[in-house]
Amino acid sequence: MTQNDYENLGSKMKTLRIQNNLTQAEVAAALNVTPGYISNVENNRTAMSLRILVYYAKLLNISLDSLIGRIDSEYQDTALDREIMDELKDMSPETKQKLLQTIRLWKNP
Repeated sequence: MTQNDYENLGSKMKTLRIQNNLTQAEVAAALNVTPGYISNVENNRTAMSLRILVYYAKLLNISLDSLIGRIDSEYQDTALDREIMDELKDMSPETKQKLLQTIRLWKNP
């Protein structure tokens, strides 16, 4: 994780929290921390421990590497594959079929 990734982590976490319609108080309760702590994290005044980062990622149903950024380039494809599979699991069979047809069109123009 680069220094720039670290500096942007708090604002990224705030954006994700808002996208998931969660308040700081709700996130704090789920992570067993105070709302002030969440505020400090989102404003880059403090950093979360790895343990709490893992819980935060689970709370938002995202992978840890997608939360903090790609840790190592060799994991990028695996993380992307996982994100795609996570999106697919909630789709209906009909939607999956349409997506498959679209992918085949992109793959073989």
